[in-house]
Amino acid sequence: MVEAATQVPILVGTTRARSSGDAGEMFSREASNELAFGQVTISIPSDGSRTVGEIQWPISPPGDPRKDFVTTSADYLDRAAFEKAVTTVARSKHRSKAMIFIHGVNNRFDDAVYRHAQFVQDGGLPVIPVLFSWPSQGAANLGSYEHDRKVAMQSGVSLAQLLDVVTLNLSVNEITLVCHSMGCLVTLDALRVKAPRRGTMSKLKNVAMVAPDVAFDEFINVVEGMGSRRPRIGLFLSQDDVALKISKSISGGTNCVGDINPEEEPYRSAIARQKILVFDLTHLGGDDSHSRAFDAINTVMGMLERRLAQGQQLGEDKSRTVSAK
Repeated sequence: MVEAATQVPILVGTTRARSSGDAGEMFSREASNELAFGQVTISIPSDGSRTVGEIQWPISPPGDPRKDFVTTSADYLDRAAFEKAVTTVARSKHRSKAMIFIHGVNNRFDDAVYRHAQFVQDGGLPVIPVLFSWPSQGAANLGSYEHDRKVAMQSGVSLAQLLDVVTLNLSVNEITLVCHSMGCLVTLDALRVKAPRRGTMSKLKNVAMVAPDVAFDEFINVVEGMGSRRPRIGLFLSQDDVALKISKSISGGTNCVGDINPEEEPYRSAIARQKILVFDLTHLGGDDSHSRAFDAINTVMGMLERRLAQGQQLGEDKSRTVSAK
């Protein structure tokens, strides 16, 4: 007997324009001037029918729910309907903690939705899953990378708006941001926008930055500018991250946060002063060093699950630098 698939609802805030050419795409790679909302439900096969830590893409639509990730519903929402959907998910799942995921470079809308569903499911994360999707081109070439960086730098205000919407929901009492790659650039900009209004960040407790494609000096400056009442910040980095080494060469040699050696200066002292927790994932290995945090479910996502379930914050470890094991 095949075990039943799990339904994972993903609430969406996006600056992508609605797709006009393909109804199944929902949101396109084109930018919109307004923050739009939606909800997508993803069916995920049982653990025995799939490889945990990976997305099982259907060979052809609509896919087989017994072995593939399948979209079972996709709805456009206005802000009021989005707020109601957050409340509905919170009550139906008996959860009060929201996790907002900000994807990285070279991501289509469906890439981001499926990735968020995957690591929430595989990590057993007790959260209300919210996705912020900015209009990445979803293509792996130099032109798209430069386009994505420009768009990412313009997306922080919209993420701050989404953060406000989730913060104001009475069903949510705690928020964690998880950003990946260039999505960390979006996140830093949103935190910079929010810093002068600290009262509006009262529910934001943790910021997990995975393989940040952000200059180290810029990262430290933003964190320092947020002051002592900022959320706890955790860095998930890999010193063998090939994607970030390519980014470094494109940007003229700027050191990215995601592939530094946290034990070397000036990084060690700067990280210690700001009380940032570092998870060095280099030793985990694997083919995709840029995304290994999402693949290593028993380590990274498991850590998040334990902390969220116990009501802890990322920075409550007694040691500053922790190997994810």
